[in-house]
Amino acid sequence: MRTSRLRTVHPVLWAGWAALAAGAVLCVVGWYGVSGERFAERQLPYLASCTVPGAALIISGAVLLAHGRSSIAAARVEELYGLLVAAEPAGADETGQAVLAPLAVSGELLMVPGGTLWHRADCPLVAGKAEAVPVDSKLVASGELGPCPICEPAEETD
Repeated sequence: MRTSRLRTVHPVLWAGWAALAAGAVLCVVGWYGVSGERFAERQLPYLASCTVPGAALIISGAVLLAHGRSSIAAARVEELYGLLVAAEPAGADETGQAVLAPLAVSGELLMVPGGTLWHRADCPLVAGKAEAVPVDSKLVASGELGPCPICEPAEETD
């Protein structure tokens, strides 16, 4: 996948560099022609035929280079997304839908002092936090603490 996408991007980059080089050459030729003429009416043909098209080529080359580089970045993002999507899910039910394993399964419930939620002990929000303490049943009964929406400990306590 990566090589086919990048092969279409390289011509854009080469065209950008070629346009920049051709524009620079035209600007130099136009400058050289203008510098050799004393009167403005004899300088105008050099401006019209070399300098203005040269500047237009430089601008178009810069646009092509920017587009080519963004296309390379987009191709890399698509490749990474393809790798992520291609990973097989842990399991699937009979309809083909992925069965998500619970994020946390511990029976021990914890809370963080000053927090508003209670969590399973292996919930990523409290795992490894030294300040996490066991849940006070009075806070749960009073409604001050709610279940964590990530580890969903409410199923176990109901």
